[in-house]
Amino acid sequence: MKKIKLILCLMMGMIIFSGCSMIKNNENLAKVNNTVITKTEFIRAYEEVTSNNMFSQMGIDLKDNPDNIFSLMMKEKVMSELIVKALLNEEMKQRKIEISKDELSAAEKEIISKFGSKEQFEQILKLNGVSYDKFRKDLEDEMKLKKLVDSIAMVSIGDAEAKKYYDENSDKFRYPQRVRASHILIAANPEQIKVNIKKENKDISDEELEKRTAEEMQSLKEKAEKLYNKVKAAPSTFAKVAKENSQDSVSAVKGGDLGFFAKDEMVEPFAEKAFSMAPNTISEVIQTPYGYHIIKVTDRAEAGTMSFEQTKNDIINYLESRDKVDILKSKIATLKNEAKIEYYDENYNPEKIQEKIKKAAAENPQTQEAFNANAPQENK
Repeated sequence: MKKIKLILCLMMGMIIFSGCSMIKNNENLAKVNNTVITKTEFIRAYEEVTSNNMFSQMGIDLKDNPDNIFSLMMKEKVMSELIVKALLNEEMKQRKIEISKDELSAAEKEIISKFGSKEQFEQILKLNGVSYDKFRKDLEDEMKLKKLVDSIAMVSIGDAEAKKYYDENSDKFRYPQRVRASHILIAANPEQIKVNIKKENKDISDEELEKRTAEEMQSLKEKAEKLYNKVKAAPSTFAKVAKENSQDSVSAVKGGDLGFFAKDEMVEPFAEKAFSMAPNTISEVIQTPYGYHIIKVTDRAEAGTMSFEQTKNDIINYLESRDKVDILKSKIATLKNEAKIEYYDENYNPEKIQEKIKKAAAENPQTQEAFNANAPQENK
């Protein structure tokens, strides 16, 4: 059912909720109706988006070259989101949409219950660099967004509509052979290691950089080998060792459990190894772009097709979420068309940034594919 699940928080990816300043000063970038967007707000939002280590793992330094196509893409994304956020905040204020303490507390408890305990949930937040206050603020903003959508149009999907979708999309409910596995990860990415070394040694030579990177990778591999020897000698301790040592923060709290997955849902070296193993066996250390893994396969499931009853609730949730996303997109388009947007600095005008992105993509064929993969849907 993974292929049709759609969480309403996808809509949140369109918006960065952090109140826009109403104070006019020299660092103002734009004014959206009566709301001013400042450079300070932009920088805060930009750093939040670009702090994801995905970029450093790819060897991309967004701060080092602001005219890099990836930097421009992020700049356009952040500015567009700030504009949308300003428009939606104004709309929610007009509609008097608020979240009570009791509503927020109930939603908070429901989320925490899915992670076992508040302590485990706080550990996941900490490992991902998210404060508990930020989690609560983001949750409140998402709940406001849902209320906004419901205030525009109520969405209700019945069994008949869900069954129609099931019958017309039977291929989506077929599943391939799957395995259930747990793993222990020792994160080890050469590009990230190089970035870290360069930060501490700006004048380091390329030769020395490669040498120190290799040494660090070897040290991390040896750490993984020690953990492998530990669980090989006492297989029953795998979950405990994973919880205490794995650097996959999401699965670590569950003893390394990844649940069931198909072969194409995991990176190739990991999937190849897992699908070659019998249940209740532990692999030697294997390397993927994420680092060094020790895998324990716990179960296998043959291919098949899920019944309508098994998938009905997921289908209804998906269809309702899809309709709500469409409602929100339509509302955003209307608000944009009706809005008065003034740019104090045209370098932060999303349309101008898009022009730079297209020019950079055309001038450098190597970035064209990245542009096509990341450009807004309406531009594809």
